Amino acid sequence: MEKHYIAVDLGATSGRTILASVESDQVKMQEINRFPNHLIQAGSHYYWDIFELYRNILVGLKKVAEMGVKPESIGIDTWGVDFVMVGADGNLLSLPISYRDPHTDGMPERLFKTIPAEKVYDKTGIQVINFNSLFQFYALGINDNSAFRAARYFLFMPDALVYLLTGKKVTEYTIASTGQIVNARTRQLDEELLASVGLTLDQFGKMVYPGERVGELTPEVQSATGLGAVPVVAVGGHDTASAVAATAAETKEFAYLSSGTWSLMGIEVAEPIITEQSQQLNFTNEGGVHRDIRFLKNICGMWLLERCRAEWKDADYGHLLAEAEKAEPFRSLINPDDPCFANPKSMPKAIQEYCRATGQPVPESEGQITRCIYESLALRYRQVMDMLRQMAPFPINTLHIIGGGSRNQMLNQFTANACGMRVVAGPTECTALGNVMVQAGLSRAQIAKCIETTEYQPHDQEVWDAAYQKYLQTTR
Repeated sequence: MEKHYIAVDLGATSGRTILASVESDQVKMQEINRFPNHLIQAGSHYYWDIFELYRNILVGLKKVAEMGVKPESIGIDTWGVDFVMVGADGNLLSLPISYRDPHTDGMPERLFKTIPAEKVYDKTGIQVINFNSLFQFYALGINDNSAFRAARYFLFMPDALVYLLTGKKVTEYTIASTGQIVNARTRQLDEELLASVGLTLDQFGKMVYPGERVGELTPEVQSATGLGAVPVVAVGGHDTASAVAATAAETKEFAYLSSGTWSLMGIEVAEPIITEQSQQLNFTNEGGVHRDIRFLKNICGMWLLERCRAEWKDADYGHLLAEAEKAEPFRSLINPDDPCFANPKSMPKAIQEYCRATGQPVPESEGQITRCIYESLALRYRQVMDMLRQMAPFPINTLHIIGGGSRNQMLNQFTANACGMRVVAGPTECTALGNVMVQAGLSRAQIAKCIETTEYQPHDQEVWDAAYQKYLQTTR
């Protein structure tokens, strides 16, 4: 019997409502509506328009109702760390401030004078990034933000949208783990960390885990959409948690690379890996959909090429790949994670200046720059893979590439060559698929039956090994 599920998948630039049909291990997904997610600058802050996101979600739900479909449940995933402040009367006190807001600049260093960085990492296993929720809370507090002072509850973005749909206040585990306020060992909010930024446990909703039923659509939402009392289920509220859940892995002994504008490379483990080495290498321990841990490292991704394309008048990918194929291999290499590439005025010029400063030939053409980016990313992936292999409790023989980057055949083959291992690419629509997977109670093996993947085997090992040594010597 065919069953239907709604997955709401929100990213930092756009969102969409997906209707999934599940029958006998087969999952079919249909996009109902897609909408932009605009960052709003008002005064000195940058905000997300949560009410516009909510309105568009209602539009998607109404369209599903008009199709005559009765969904089994609804699940919501979003980007990490950001949150909404709610008053004692249940009303939202402010639009949520974006992680891109500069008000957290310098906050980790200030907070660590109160509670040592080593203690924070030992508790959470989360890498230090200035926009983590912990530092956002701290910044709001020391800046005497009026909404922060008045807030009775704090809800992470997917939890806030669930609240608008159901009236229920919860804290979903995977999204909360991104904020650097969850104890990685207990999988619960850490009271001491919250106290360090002036908060208490009772300012957060009950902790729920993926698969738990949160509530059902309120009478107001039922009336606005035409849907009945449809349950809303906690999924991997953090989009990366949902994406990794949909990895078509055959065993537990694999690594994943969520490939898109940014890349996240890691492994799944039963317990957090929190050591002096993992802290020095800046690895993070985030929650997985089965209360497991996603041990991973953030890496720059296709951001480099996207920024170049913006200056090249959105040059066609096919043209760039063809030109990159003609370019000389390993002529110039960069460290994709060098701070100079974070947000330069001109990405091509930043790449050229990096190569000039490191005594390498300067890439001039679009093909040379594209090849430089792809080869450098693949070699950076190998560097992080070597780190992972040092800390993983099992041998890693396969790398699964998921997300939009799984379609990039050149980069996938370069990654297999650089890492010297089998690469399996796909699925592309992994986040929505993982969202549905949790709602429908499907296993990874069941999901694997209904997705297409492409396999890459490593080639030219000696050549790539020599290129890796050059990469280590020339990158700073």
